[in-house]
Amino acid sequence: MTKHLSAFVDETTPEDAWNSLATDEGAVLVDVRSRPEWSFSGMPDLAELGREVWTVEWQTWPDMTPNLGFLSDLEQQMGDQVPPRMFFMCRAGPRSIAAATATAKQLHARGVNVHITNIAEGFEGEKDANGQRGKTTGWKAAGLPWRHS
Repeated sequence: MTKHLSAFVDETTPEDAWNSLATDEGAVLVDVRSRPEWSFSGMPDLAELGREVWTVEWQTWPDMTPNLGFLSDLEQQMGDQVPPRMFFMCRAGPRSIAAATATAKQLHARGVNVHITNIAEGFEGEKDANGQRGKTTGWKAAGLPWRHS
């Protein structure tokens, strides 16, 4: 299910994002969590789709300051070709919304047409009753492919 967050960004579930990534060869997944999160919490695994996750920190560990080079780091991953569809993910959703919105505004201001979607719930989702993530919502809880690095 897709909902619009702004004129530039919409949002979908982890399952719908996976299905779109599986059927749209031009789509990419951008994980904007921090390096320690990628290492300790794990990573979405797109190997069965023959692709890699793009990793670009929106905020840097340990003080979670904004990565002022985020857009240039992302453009470096893109190379000469902006993908037609981009999915953004963080741990639970808020950082990826901010990263997706900033990216969409930058690209649209340059006249680049790209479909940008935030993945609701993120990689680990919200905390459960025991204060643990990855059990009730998010990519992991949905049973989608992931791995530890």
